[in-house]
Amino acid sequence: MSEKNDEIQLVEKDSVPSEARLPTVHGDFSIRVFHESSTGFDHVALTLGDMSGPDPVVIRVHSECLTGDALGSLRCDCGPQLDAALKAIVERGWGCLLYLRQEGRGIGLHAKIQAYHLQDKGADTLDANLMLGLPGDSRDYSIAASMLSALNIPRVSLLSNNPNKKSQLEKHGIEVVELLPLVVGVGDQNRSYLETKVERMGHQIEQSKLNEN
Repeated sequence: MSEKNDEIQLVEKDSVPSEARLPTVHGDFSIRVFHESSTGFDHVALTLGDMSGPDPVVIRVHSECLTGDALGSLRCDCGPQLDAALKAIVERGWGCLLYLRQEGRGIGLHAKIQAYHLQDKGADTLDANLMLGLPGDSRDYSIAASMLSALNIPRVSLLSNNPNKKSQLEKHGIEVVELLPLVVGVGDQNRSYLETKVERMGHQIEQSKLNEN
């Protein structure tokens, strides 16, 4: 039976649920697809192990990044964060990764590449979005909270450097016990991108980590 929570549902078609085993290089996960009716997007939850115990569940809420996750771009840290989060969940023995269809901090792929063009001309990642008349970050994590509720995960340890994720999840009823830093993939090509996150967007990354490599 499909699970529903506000605007999402665990997708079924012809009585066949969109849920299956997903072996990965990191471990053997289960994959589930949730449909968001207001946007038409399908979002993914990868889960591992028994998450019904008293301890908070280690989770990563990861926004889609075609260039970083699939194409190996060095302009961001998204690909390394995705890999590191899956590895951390496997090392813990249980956990959940939500993969949200919110490309380019929610502005979409086309506008994201336009923003890259402006960055090539000297704008930082925040100003590039604003120059296009778009928000610096328009992501809405209410969908993540709804997915976690549907998965019966009310209490989490969040793999993230972004306090806004924590506050949004808490606003929608998820207890975030702690933020677990996820600083990986720092290099010459993305150092200014990460510095902008810290200096202008409130992300929590130690300066010593930005100076690595």
